[in-house]
Amino acid sequence: MRAKLKVSDLIAEFLEEKKIKVAFGVIGSANAHIYDSIAKRGYTQIINVHHEQAAVMAMGAYYRTNGEMAAALATAGPGVVNTITGIVSCWADSIPGLIISGQESTHHLKVHKHLRMQGTQGFDIARMVESVTKYATTIRDPSTTQNLLEIAYTAAIEGRPGPILIAVPFDVQSALIPRREWQEIALASYEAKGEDIQKIVECLKTAKRPVILGGHGIRLSNSTKQFSQLVARTQIPTLLTWAAIDILATDNPHLYGKAGIYGHRCPNFVIQNCDLLLVLGSRLAIPQVGYEIADFAPKAKLIVVDIDKDELKKYEERCEVTLAADCRDVLNKLLKATLNYNFSKEAWTTQCDAWKRKYPLVMDEHTDAGFINSYRFIDKMSEQLKDDQIIVTDMGTALLSGHQGIKLKENHIMFTSTGLGEMGYGLPAAIGAAFGGNGREVLCLNCDGGMMMNLQELQTIIHYNLPIKIVIFNNDGYLMIKHTQQALFKGQYVSTNKATGVSLPDYAKVGAAFGFETYSIKSWEEFDEFQMFLDSSNPSICEVFMHPEQPFIPKVKGVAQKDHTIISSPLEEMSPLLPLEVMKDEMIVGVNPKSIHMKRETQG
Repeated sequence: MRAKLKVSDLIAEFLEEKKIKVAFGVIGSANAHIYDSIAKRGYTQIINVHHEQAAVMAMGAYYRTNGEMAAALATAGPGVVNTITGIVSCWADSIPGLIISGQESTHHLKVHKHLRMQGTQGFDIARMVESVTKYATTIRDPSTTQNLLEIAYTAAIEGRPGPILIAVPFDVQSALIPRREWQEIALASYEAKGEDIQKIVECLKTAKRPVILGGHGIRLSNSTKQFSQLVARTQIPTLLTWAAIDILATDNPHLYGKAGIYGHRCPNFVIQNCDLLLVLGSRLAIPQVGYEIADFAPKAKLIVVDIDKDELKKYEERCEVTLAADCRDVLNKLLKATLNYNFSKEAWTTQCDAWKRKYPLVMDEHTDAGFINSYRFIDKMSEQLKDDQIIVTDMGTALLSGHQGIKLKENHIMFTSTGLGEMGYGLPAAIGAAFGGNGREVLCLNCDGGMMMNLQELQTIIHYNLPIKIVIFNNDGYLMIKHTQQALFKGQYVSTNKATGVSLPDYAKVGAAFGFETYSIKSWEEFDEFQMFLDSSNPSICEVFMHPEQPFIPKVKGVAQKDHTIISSPLEEMSPLLPLEVMKDEMIVGVNPKSIHMKRETQG
C-alpha cells in the first residue's frame, strides 16, 4: 500500500522536485497549509512581500535574472485578485512562473457555483485568468494533484513560456492522498527545417544592406552566446529590442542601438534603409515597427523567427520567411551553416558607422534647461556602473531615458516590463532580481509617480537587507501623461501634478522612515552625491530632480498638419524633425511620401 501524503506537503515536494528555490508571497488563512508545508520542508525559501501584485512581479524578475523559475503564493479572494497585474505582466513578456493560491472549500465551490461569490471570499479565479496564463486550474479532486502539477509546469515552459495558476481549496490542502513518483512530460519540439536555414543564409549572402534584429526570444531560449557568435562571425549590422537590451555590450562594434518609436536616429536609419531584416525572437510590437507595417523597413525582405505561430501571422504579407521555431535551434543551425562564408558588406557597414558618429545617444537637443536632463544623467551614470550590476526600471522617465541613454557592459543585466508597462514594477522587480542575482547589486531606476504604486515594498528591501539602490526621477507627477495632455489639450493638465490633484511625498523623509540612506541631486554641482550613493554598502535612495515638463526625444510621433490632420510618421521621422534635405541624404531607399508633406520645425 502506497504511503499517503498531505496535498500541501505534496506541493512543497513538487517545488523541490522542480528546483524552485524561492516563493514570493503573502500569507492568509486560505493558504495556511501551503505556507506551513513549504516552511517545514525547508527547500523553497519563502520571501514575504507586502502585496500579492509585488509577489508575482518579483517572481518574474527572479526568472529574468537567472533563468530559474520561482513561485508566488496568494490567499483566496482579494489576495489572488491582487496577483492579476503581475500575471498579465508575465504573460505579455513570456515569463514562466507558478502562482499557487488558496481557495474556498470544495463544498462551497459546488453548492454556490451558480452564485457570484462562493463561500466567504471565493470565486472562480482559474476561469478569470485562463486567457492570460498558459494554464489555470482549481484542484477540486485531491487525487488529481500530481497530474495537474505536472501538466501545469510543462505548460509554463513549453513553447512560448508564460505564467500558470493553480488554486487549491482549503479542504484539498489538508487532504491525504497516495503519492507516486514524479513524471516528466515530454516537451513539444520547435526545430527549424534545413531548407529554411539555407534560405536565410542565401538571403544574407545576396543582400547589400542586411540587418539583424535581436529580441527577447534569444534570452528566453538561453542562446545569447550563440547570438553573439553569429553577430561576430557575420559582422552584419545588428540592432536590439528593449527587451533584449543587455544581450550585447553597447560598445560591440557591430551593434548600432535600439530602433523603434522611442529608439534613436542612428538605428532607425539603419533599419529603415536595410534591404534584408533578420528578426530573431521579437514579436515586432508597435514600439518596434511603428503604427503602419508598410512603413517599416519599407524596401527590405523580412525573415522572422518566433516560436509563437500567432505572432508570425501578424505581418505574414511582409515576410519572405517565417519560422515558428526556437531561437536556440535556429542560431545553432545558422552557426553551422555560415561557417565558411564571408557576409561582411563594407560599404553598408561604413554607412552605419557614419550614422553612429553623426547621431550619438545624447545630442544637443538633450538640454538641461535649468535642471539635470535625464538623458544626460543616464549617460553620466553609465560611466559609474559596476561591472556586474543588475539594472531594473519602472516606467516613465526611468523606462525611456534609461533604455534610450544607457551604456551597458558585457556582464550587465537590464530589464523592465515591456509588454504591459505597468507603473509600480520597479520595486518588486528589484527585489526579485536581488534574490535571483546571488548577491549582485541591483540599481532600480524609478520615478516619483511609479514609486507610489508599490511603495510598501521598501520595507521588504529593508527587512531582507537587500543590495538595492533606488534612483527616483522627480518630475512633479506623471510626465508621460503631461506630454499626452500637451499634444491633445494644449497643455491643459488634469490629475498629473500637484497643481491638478496629484501630490507626491518627500522621498528623503519616506526613505529615512523605512531605514534607507537618502541622497538628493538638483544640479550637476551635486553629482558627487551620486558617487556616494553608489559607494554606500546599505540600501539607498537617490532623488534626481528634473524639469517637470522635460521632453522625451527623439521620438516618432504623429505630426499635426496645417489642416489639423495627423500623419503617422515612419521610424526615420523622429521629432524634432530633421530638415527635408537631410532626410533625402540619409534615406538610401528614398524618402517616404509622407515626409514630403510633413510640417517641419525648420519651416517655421
